[in-house]
Amino acid sequence: MAIAKAERLMNLALCLLGTRRPLSKRELRESVEAYLEAGSDDSFNRMFERDKDDLRELGLVIETVESLDGEIGYLARRDSNRLPPITLDAEEAAALGLAAKVWQQARLAGAASGALQKLRAAGLPEEVDPYEAHGALEPRIPVHEAAFEPLMLACRDRRPVVFDYRKATAARPEPRLVEPWALECWRGHWYLAGYDRDRGAERVFRLSRITGKVRSRGTSFTAPVPDVVTVRETVASWAGESADRSALIRLRAGAGYPLRAKASAVRELGNGWDELEIPYGHGLDAWLVEFGPDVVVLEPAELRADVVDRLRAVAKG
Repeated sequence: MAIAKAERLMNLALCLLGTRRPLSKRELRESVEAYLEAGSDDSFNRMFERDKDDLRELGLVIETVESLDGEIGYLARRDSNRLPPITLDAEEAAALGLAAKVWQQARLAGAASGALQKLRAAGLPEEVDPYEAHGALEPRIPVHEAAFEPLMLACRDRRPVVFDYRKATAARPEPRLVEPWALECWRGHWYLAGYDRDRGAERVFRLSRITGKVRSRGTSFTAPVPDVVTVRETVASWAGESADRSALIRLRAGAGYPLRAKASAVRELGNGWDELEIPYGHGLDAWLVEFGPDVVVLEPAELRADVVDRLRAVAKG
């Protein structure tokens, strides 16, 4: 089936590229053998429309022309479908290869591979292999949350979304109506930055706490979208990246390696515990709660109180 469709798309592309005048559906049906086998006009029309959309998705510029007598015709002009020569040095080719590898675990893998194939067809030298390993480490962005793809598309299309969200301190999820701005990966977790309509303010949501399906709303944005850099800084701030002071915690030996990596000072206490001084910023309490009984907050007092409140809320839930 895949070979038959590929052959049909190739034949249709050759017909559209080889003609000097627009060809009607009837002429295309007579020129492509697979279309002759279509059982009915409706079956052919559906097949042709899908093929036409597939070719456009692959990058073929197909023009729709209406004749004087009202008949619709199609053609793909060669000058509109000719790319200028593309020259990439080794570093640029390596960057493209790394970008494609980064997304190979997500739904964007097909798009990344298709883009590289188009570049290869447009003149990327055969001796330059974008997939060639250029180091011992291979970057990947794992995406396990089902909410990632609908949110990514909503960010792209500027469409508000509705989803159920469970805060770290809440026992049950609550519905949120959000105008999504951007997705950001921080410490292996994905976050959505956007405008929460019900609260009338900017908010950041961790995708792993989104429950159920993400549903789009066919309305336009009501709040201005900030610059991308501003959104990234907001994501980092809400995720606990920014810090303006220090906190002192007790950490069980052999646990909490991400905390140890952030620590500015570590002191062994004995009896299986260490004392760490770590940067203290917004969101640190939520992060510390994730380590459960392996962490005890010593100071400041407000951070200890916040962590205790979160643990109590989880225990009640």
